[in-house]
Amino acid sequence: MIKTELKETLIDLDKKHFIHPTSSLKQQNESGAPFIFTNGSGVYLTDITGKKVLEGMSSLWNVNVGYGRKELAKAAYEQMSKLAFTNSFSSMSNEPAIQLAAKLAKITPGNLSAVFFTSGGSESNDTAYKLARYYWKLKGFPEKTKIISRKKGYHGVNIGATSATGITPFQEMTSSLAPDFLHVDPFSTESLRQCIEREGAANVAAFIAEPVQGAGGVNIAPVGYFQEIRKICDEYKILFIADEVITGFGRTGKMFACEHYGIVPDIMLLAKGITSGYIPLGAVVVTDRIHEDLIEFSEGALLHGYTYSGHATACAVGLKNIEIIENENLIENSRLMGQELLNGFYKLQKEIDIVGEVRAQGLIGAVEIINPVTNTRFPTHIAPKISAEAARRGLIIRTVVFEGMDTLVFSPPLVINKKEIEELISILREALLAVQNSL
Repeated sequence: MIKTELKETLIDLDKKHFIHPTSSLKQQNESGAPFIFTNGSGVYLTDITGKKVLEGMSSLWNVNVGYGRKELAKAAYEQMSKLAFTNSFSSMSNEPAIQLAAKLAKITPGNLSAVFFTSGGSESNDTAYKLARYYWKLKGFPEKTKIISRKKGYHGVNIGATSATGITPFQEMTSSLAPDFLHVDPFSTESLRQCIEREGAANVAAFIAEPVQGAGGVNIAPVGYFQEIRKICDEYKILFIADEVITGFGRTGKMFACEHYGIVPDIMLLAKGITSGYIPLGAVVVTDRIHEDLIEFSEGALLHGYTYSGHATACAVGLKNIEIIENENLIENSRLMGQELLNGFYKLQKEIDIVGEVRAQGLIGAVEIINPVTNTRFPTHIAPKISAEAARRGLIIRTVVFEGMDTLVFSPPLVINKKEIEELISILREALLAVQNSL
């Protein structure tokens, strides 16, 4: 009774005072929070009433090492006890930021070698656009300002990141997008080439892409796509930015998803899994060529930065988080358990009529929902009903229901084991059948 009363009190306060990101304000005001979580351990969360659920999304694609890691709490405590924060402006520095920058330079592919720290993925994106334009301005090409991104791509919600995002509802939320952002077909190299030719390579600063489109539906590139993209960017002297905010730090079965394709971007964007969500942190990693040119051609201060760039505590947690990923072999576990997850999807595809295409790369995957009679999407979205049914049965997943999609998406913590994968698939099966039988 006490827990129920506390939950009702918190829901009332939540309605009155907490504006939730990417949420229905009307639904929040009418129904309140579906869960108020209080504890987490491994792949599970427990809410205020004691209900335990399997977190099939790592919250927002980011709790890579799982919940309840005391090592990360200890790393934060020890750093905060010495020096919680000091700014990095005017060349000031701190040891965790230096050590993490060096570590990222070591583990990122190829000649990526220098790091600018942010507080998250949206900031990393906006920073990359500014740095790309600044780079070309320093090199004597100030007209190279346009940024090309892809339809169904997601890059964040700052004004620049929103403008780069190729998902229509995010752009329609604002009446004033940033200029010089263009969008091409997600997996057509010819569409990119035509866009460059139409706009003029002399006017294009960079092309940005997620190695696996996350919020756009977990869309995986066809064989050879990114290798050709790299060639096109080199041919037209355009910087290639890889947005690894979701895919970095073992999510796809490699430390970074670019490694699947054997390519090295000019700029790599990081966040989410860099600290497994235990504390806000993001990063922009550039090649040694870009770093050296910025040093050689710039004069005066680099007039860009955030209060918390190189935050000492955040960087200390990032270092410990990467240590856990490496020491516990979570990248290999992501690869192996990702195959188990995909195998489970294939079984559901054979058993359940409304399951259409399924896909996964490491521990990021998707299940399309279709009308088995027409083999097309239902007139109304079915995925949210399945997600709600799964939540009632103890599994948290997300849906993608824009741009013609009706899709369930998955991204469990990298610590998940085979038994927990089987539990995830079992609950998903029950939810799918319950909704299918109600249609």
